[in-house]
Amino acid sequence: MNVGELVAIDVHTHCEVGRDGHGSLSPELLGASAAYFGSGGPRQPTVDETAAYYRERRMAAVIFTVDAEHATGHRRIPNEEVADACATHDDVLIPFASIDPHRGRAGVREARRLVRDHGVRGFKFHPSLQGFAPDDRMAYPLYEAIEELGVPALFHTGQTGIGAGVPGGGGVRLRYSNPMLVDDVAVDFPGLTIILAHPSFPWQDEALAVATHKPLVHIDLSGWSPKYFPPQLVRYANTLLKDKVMFGSDYPVLTPDRWLADFAALDIKPDVRPRILKDNAARLLGLTDDGAR
Repeated sequence: MNVGELVAIDVHTHCEVGRDGHGSLSPELLGASAAYFGSGGPRQPTVDETAAYYRERRMAAVIFTVDAEHATGHRRIPNEEVADACATHDDVLIPFASIDPHRGRAGVREARRLVRDHGVRGFKFHPSLQGFAPDDRMAYPLYEAIEELGVPALFHTGQTGIGAGVPGGGGVRLRYSNPMLVDDVAVDFPGLTIILAHPSFPWQDEALAVATHKPLVHIDLSGWSPKYFPPQLVRYANTLLKDKVMFGSDYPVLTPDRWLADFAALDIKPDVRPRILKDNAARLLGLTDDGAR
């Protein structure tokens, strides 16, 4: 990976379809997300298609699936499959994994194996979809392993399009994605690098408070067009959090093309813009021009 030649690093993209065509979520939940974002349907790109898409744009991308098997009963996509596919595209793709905390000790063993044997560079949690509060002690052994492995944990925060409009929201409980619940994680695991995903509606101020107070808590800007960012998020991104805020799209539900076009019109200081688009992510992920950490 030649970081110097990259236009940007997208820290939030999804692979939600396996080699066999199996999706990580039910068609009902994926369809609700597509309708929420107006993305034209539930079809999800493969890892190979995502790599080609980002390579064409001279961007790198963090990519992951979501393991919500306990709460949804829907079989997950194997993390090994995603990571091994990324290994063939290591010029543009950075693999994260997703482990449902309900997997207990088996999940802890899997996390260690994925980093050691499959090159995984971080872990994605979606508390609302996975059906757990981030400060639930059930998840602490997994956080402890991730902290020891020295890789980041990325938490979905705020509202989600998954289940939107489905009766009962498809069983998705929004309260689990309040960033204040992640504050406890940051306290109890002070060496764990944390990324709060998305503008955290309706808890934007809470996310800003946690990120300014806890040294290793960062924010990605995925899932929203920048033209809809709350004013306080833009203000903090330009000042106190200029080294802790990162570009993310939420591809494929929001494309980097759309995100970057709207970001160009945002009132961001010239010296802050490259930090958000690439520099902060490169530093957090420990990327060098040969892709090593």
